[in-house]
Amino acid sequence: MTLFIEIKDLRVGFDGIDVLKNINLEIKEGEILGILGKSSAGKSILMHVLRGVEAFDDISGSVLYHLARCSKCGFIDRPSKVGTACPKCNSSFVKLEADFVKLGIHDPVRRDITRRIAIMLQRTFALYGDERVIVNVMNALQEIGELGPNAINKAADLLDQVNLSNRMMHIARELSGGEKQRVVLARQLVKNPMLLLADEPTGTLDPKTAQIVHETILNATENLKMSLIITSHWPHVIEELSHRALWLDEGKIVKIGDPHDVATEFMKEVGDIGEQEKIEIGQPIIRARELKMTYFSLDRGIVRAVNDVSFDVNEGEIFGLIGVSGAGKTTTSKIISGLMRPTSGSIDVRIGDEWIDLTQLGPDKKGRATKYIGLLHQEYSLYPHRNVIDNLTESIGLDLPVELGERKAIHTLMTAGFTEKKAAEILVKMPDELSEGERHRVAMAQVLIKEPRILIFDEPTGTMDPVTKIEVARSILHARKELGETFVIVSHDMDFVAHVCNRAALMRLGKIVDIGDTDSVLSKLSEKEREEALEGIAKELK
Repeated sequence: MTLFIEIKDLRVGFDGIDVLKNINLEIKEGEILGILGKSSAGKSILMHVLRGVEAFDDISGSVLYHLARCSKCGFIDRPSKVGTACPKCNSSFVKLEADFVKLGIHDPVRRDITRRIAIMLQRTFALYGDERVIVNVMNALQEIGELGPNAINKAADLLDQVNLSNRMMHIARELSGGEKQRVVLARQLVKNPMLLLADEPTGTLDPKTAQIVHETILNATENLKMSLIITSHWPHVIEELSHRALWLDEGKIVKIGDPHDVATEFMKEVGDIGEQEKIEIGQPIIRARELKMTYFSLDRGIVRAVNDVSFDVNEGEIFGLIGVSGAGKTTTSKIISGLMRPTSGSIDVRIGDEWIDLTQLGPDKKGRATKYIGLLHQEYSLYPHRNVIDNLTESIGLDLPVELGERKAIHTLMTAGFTEKKAAEILVKMPDELSEGERHRVAMAQVLIKEPRILIFDEPTGTMDPVTKIEVARSILHARKELGETFVIVSHDMDFVAHVCNRAALMRLGKIVDIGDTDSVLSKLSEKEREEALEGIAKELK
């Protein structure tokens, strides 16, 4: 295969810290290169350097594109086209070498090259949400000046390529995540790209939908004879899609070669969640007796969301509430957190040595208890325009002197699983500068910094990649070890529950049908329940 991209001694720094270090890499024309790495490994920065539309203030080395350029009209194409006729004007292609490190951001040659580079980003759909799918693709044609009389047929052909002909008249914002990503791909294929950069394109999709998107990307790569560079946290994605794989860690290439070998070594390094350390479990701290939550629905009539549920949660344990969608686990967790008052029954929490009834309103009753109960919603959100230190202090009403605020923030971030060095580094960062796993741990720190005694996490993993799940699991176990607090985990993710929870309660149709040791309870799940749990994750994401 012909040499396409040659990277030599590439270094990129931000605020005095190198995020890419001495990267040396050759990419062949038509090659599919998979880049594997944990959060903050430098994958996205490398992709943006290759894309070439951003200027980097602190960069050295070279990113050399070997290309063919028409001697007359300047059209850019793959290096193998050198010596052939240009499809635009029939003149001859000549050899071109362009270094993105040396060429300025406004250099016309660099701009011509970037027009032939397509990119897909994780959950950044960049669609006209209120327009129909086919209009989104036609708008992309218009953006490159190709909105002629045949534009609608071109748009329809592109939607055929990404298997979305059955959605062309749908409004874009009403599509699922996987369908939106395929519209993004169709819009990018308008460029007739020679290179597709896919940066975690399925990182937030369920496995079944991700498989469809991956197949679509591969088909487009083959049909258009593109080169493809794809990043992922998922080792199996890199193993299945790539001709060659690269493992990036802390800005350095750790290993490059056969995708299976690289993925295997990567997972050995990442490891698993590990065995739970022995933690002393105390006496009950949550006590639910004969809880019922009933409401009326026009569609379903009388709904018994929680139907005569009784259980205890012990101090210092991690307790799981599991079951398929509609089993009653989220409603139960809202009753425990004080967000919802049960129709009947009692829910008491122990603060110190005193039991407090959460159904009794007032500052000395429910008001006294709920300030010691922390809740992390599935759709957690950080304040996007405030940095991490502000998210952990002023933004949540924690008014502390600057020095004490920083000290408490760093300590809490360490409790959530960061090293002291990393905790100090991210204080000034904005949420969009963090990886998904880092944002999740900052959101956990946002709950922990208020010093709760009981923490309730609703679907803490969603459809996270395995590496981020491991990070979140370790952070929960670390927080429990350091603080001795009590966790209630509501989850569809049975593997996560198995690794993290000491005990679990299995709910069906508003009732607890089994409670006890986690492995024992999980063994009572039917195959249908396991399948529905996975489908529930996908449905919630969409």
